[in-house]
Amino acid sequence: ACRARLNYCENAMTDTPHLLIEEQGAILIATLNRPDKLNALTAQAMELFEQALHHFRDTPELKVMLVRATGRYFCSGVDLRSGKPTPMLTGSSIREQHRLRTMGMHRIYDEMEAIEKPIVVAHQGPCVGGGLELSLSCDFRLAASSASYAFPEGKFGVLPASNGVSRLARIIGTHWTRYIIMANLAVDADKAMIMGLVHEVFPDDSFEEQVMQFCSHLAAQNGEQMGLAKIAIELAHDVGLAQARNVERMANSALMLAPAYREGIERYIKGIGSGGADK
Repeated sequence: ACRARLNYCENAMTDTPHLLIEEQGAILIATLNRPDKLNALTAQAMELFEQALHHFRDTPELKVMLVRATGRYFCSGVDLRSGKPTPMLTGSSIREQHRLRTMGMHRIYDEMEAIEKPIVVAHQGPCVGGGLELSLSCDFRLAASSASYAFPEGKFGVLPASNGVSRLARIIGTHWTRYIIMANLAVDADKAMIMGLVHEVFPDDSFEEQVMQFCSHLAAQNGEQMGLAKIAIELAHDVGLAQARNVERMANSALMLAPAYREGIERYIKGIGSGGADK
């Protein structure tokens, strides 16, 4: 497939960018590109990531966003050596730092969760701290066998406060969140699968190929159904059972009026009649 680097990535800086952007058909690929620094996140990387995210959101031809990395680490967390830290002298200033600054992470993660298209992250190696927090806002997390997961913030006597508690507990529950944050223990890919932190674990030697197959499968799905499913799943999680059923009904009342629904039903019936059905 033809790979086209987007202009905004090429023009953003003169040296090697901290994030590479390319398109493969309907898939936008954002690659963390600081292997010598274990892909520690910088302001530049997050700025480019946000630009890529908006391009993905605003381009109808793009159906799936894939986040991946080069090198032996997916991400070692936020680069604590880059930039000058802002003095924080009160509890309020610390809370505002998390909410408004911190390289725009909260704003970016909110947008990732709101976009009505699937975002996939592929961990080819250790995923730590801020890299794991970013990953928690993705819709699908895929791991190579050599991947591992940890929040090192406990070593400093603090919490991961940009998704590390809130989103992690939502995904894997309080039981396993205690294990990762309170016990401060790293987990390998297989244990992450048991926890529900990742959706698939693939062998290292076929990881890239299987990740692209998964993304291609997503890109072939009905976009309207995917978008409404993303909204409905979150809403259904937040409300009681009766209201969750209302969410289902409201979503389907829009989807079933679309021509794609009737066309899909007719294809399915024909498939059964001919001895097979669409998968």
